[in-house]
Amino acid sequence: MTHVLIATDGSEQSLKAARYLRSLLDPASLERVSVIAVVRPLAAVPFASDFGEEEHAAQEAEDAGRYSFQRAAQEAVQRVAEELRDMTPNVDTMVRGGAPADQIIRAADELEADLIVVGGRGKGTVAAIVLGSVAYQVLHHAPCPVLVTR
Repeated sequence: MTHVLIATDGSEQSLKAARYLRSLLDPASLERVSVIAVVRPLAAVPFASDFGEEEHAAQEAEDAGRYSFQRAAQEAVQRVAEELRDMTPNVDTMVRGGAPADQIIRAADELEADLIVVGGRGKGTVAAIVLGSVAYQVLHHAPCPVLVTR
């Protein structure tokens, strides 16, 4: 039986990766699917009591933006989960904060995933190294096999 971790960033590539997984795996071999989205943390800011009135209003606006990132990530994992619910009843979702590649790798290790599925954007090798592609980092540091789809 297989436990698959699917990473999503809400992009169409992520959804295509989930759909591609459907074509590869026999549902009978699939024990569990975990879907993860990672929200990058916003820059640390001083405590609200350190702000004047204008700065406090700016902090409230930034906090509102943070919640929208969280909501978007939750919607992204739900969208991918819905694509796979008929393959197995065991579909879990999670949203974590941090560096995406690090959190995907950590989740795969913690969950003892047998396979990680990520969507790639099709950048060349040099661009991936320079830009620090999440798929590239996961591919080279994951504790299990990685399927990168285009």
